[in-house]
Amino acid sequence: MKKLIAHAIAMMEKAYTPYSKYKVGAAVLTEDETIIGGCNVESSSYGLTCCAERTALFTAVSKGHLSFKALAVASKNGGTPCGACRQVIWDLCGNIPVYITDEHGNVREKESKALLPDAFDENKLK
Repeated sequence: MKKLIAHAIAMMEKAYTPYSKYKVGAAVLTEDETIIGGCNVESSSYGLTCCAERTALFTAVSKGHLSFKALAVASKNGGTPCGACRQVIWDLCGNIPVYITDEHGNVREKESKALLPDAFDENKLK
């Protein structure tokens, strides 16, 4: 997981954050061991901003990956994924380990089901 976490930390430098200055990087590990990164990209209309976690996952899906083993998220202070990202992580990944790290590599591991207890998913649509 060290490579995954290091990739997430490196992705922080690619973040486009002219408004908040809060850089976030993420990296997802696919079933075939590919690591795909993402960063947050802000818009002056904050609701249009895309978080690093969703950028990484959507990039992975656009490259044909649909099965994921782990996700790492990095920010200066080890912030956790927002609610929208937690839902997307659950929808695309199910229960996977999520490594939350600060810019110095201090890591906390959570399962995605702990980040989004009693998740809304396809079972609720039946």
